[in-house]
Amino acid sequence: MNKKNNNDRFYSLNNYLKEKFGCKIYKVSLDGGFTCPNRDGKISHKGCLFCSNRGSGEFTGERGKSISSQIDEQLEFIKNKNSDNNVIAYFQNFTNTYAPVEYLRKVYYEALSHKKIIGIAIATRPDCLNDEVLDLLSEINEKFFLWIELGLQTAKDNIADVINRGYKTECYIEACKKLNERNIKFVTHMIAGLPFEEKENLFETIDLINNVKSWGIKIHLLYILKNSRLEKYYYEHPFKIYEKDEYTDTVAELIERLNPEIVIHRLTGDAKKDDLAMPLWSADKRSVLNEIQKKLKLKNTFQGKEYKK
Repeated sequence: MNKKNNNDRFYSLNNYLKEKFGCKIYKVSLDGGFTCPNRDGKISHKGCLFCSNRGSGEFTGERGKSISSQIDEQLEFIKNKNSDNNVIAYFQNFTNTYAPVEYLRKVYYEALSHKKIIGIAIATRPDCLNDEVLDLLSEINEKFFLWIELGLQTAKDNIADVINRGYKTECYIEACKKLNERNIKFVTHMIAGLPFEEKENLFETIDLINNVKSWGIKIHLLYILKNSRLEKYYYEHPFKIYEKDEYTDTVAELIERLNPEIVIHRLTGDAKKDDLAMPLWSADKRSVLNEIQKKLKLKNTFQGKEYKK
């Protein structure tokens, strides 16, 4: 177990960034004006079943404003808790490598040229990493702190079909291989609570994330937004919605199975309270995180306890 800066029972992003930069580092979430091949018709027009109208970026800057302006506004928003104002630029919503490489270069370097930006994080899909994009990411990686985020969600292709993910798991594995070859750090997203997914499927996803040598992980709770396509699907095809106790138990088990060197970026999902349909308990993010820590402590367990290479 990595316990390098505090008594946490898992290796958190907060710990990693404190080790690297010597202080707490925040992220500013930016809207780069992107769309997604799962929305513009290249793959489909529907998007992933769980994805919101804002491309799962409810807390990003305002679309249409310059990257520099968005950074300034986000810095103003967090100034009371971030006195140093050194932050990571996070291109969060939609697919942030899905554009001509000239445009990618423009927006990435606009962010990196801001005096308060010390690194960049880019969320994308495994099927949107062509050689030109990878060359640009390699160039940035040689000069700046960088990580990429990949939306896997599940290792099971049949469940991926239900959520309209739009690519096969083999595509994710190949993308991981290419990123590792270029020494580019990447974070893998997975979701607990997808329709008709069993706990054993979650273990398979964790094992895959371990095997591809993902640098980081985000574990999300599947929550349902009001008037969303997922809400409509739920009422037409009812599936299990986690209770808080079951979810926190499950996450504790996933942490036990996770390679102890993988950096944990997230352990739950949170929506704007006014938009949340279910489960309502998920709106209290702090309570969920505290419950996970409490269960790890009560079980006297930690990240990697059940990890097998």
